[in-house]
Amino acid sequence: MVTTGELRKGLTILYDGELMRINEFQHVKQGRGSAYVRLTLRNVRTGATVTTTVQAGEKFNVAQLEKKVVQFLYRDGEDFYFMDTETYDQPVVKESVVGDAANYLIENAEVELLTYEDEVLDIALPPNVVLRVAETEPGYKGDTASGANKPAVMETGLRVMVPLFINVDDLLRIDTRTGTYIERA
Repeated sequence: MVTTGELRKGLTILYDGELMRINEFQHVKQGRGSAYVRLTLRNVRTGATVTTTVQAGEKFNVAQLEKKVVQFLYRDGEDFYFMDTETYDQPVVKESVVGDAANYLIENAEVELLTYEDEVLDIALPPNVVLRVAETEPGYKGDTASGANKPAVMETGLRVMVPLFINVDDLLRIDTRTGTYIERA
């Protein structure tokens, strides 16, 4: 149990029987009357955002999320298959849970699954991944004066703007938070 004074951004709590992640909170104390806390909560399962106010001092149950390091095996339609490297269990995760993380998943990549009571809620990617360039146009000599970029399609289907000297089959380090090119690997 946590009180309103112990709330922080990113904490997952049980609110009205639902798993909610705190996006924002603001403690408000007016001249007269009691203090209250304005919360912006995001439903972890549905993604819906709710804004609510509660009295200062109210208590909330904290959801105990487990993190498991798993290895990505393969994708079959809308299902993503992972393997727990300790127990060799193979959890199946739906595409709706994986979301945009699918653009960064390659075979044998290690990621963290966030689970609550054996239900997979989210995937935590590393800050950057190494992907192979599947297709891009060739850069031409003399085009580098302006520091121009060109589009490249990675092996996962992700489109990234890269410098002109990048060629097909180059390995690139890509930032998973912004989806941008960092450097050649």
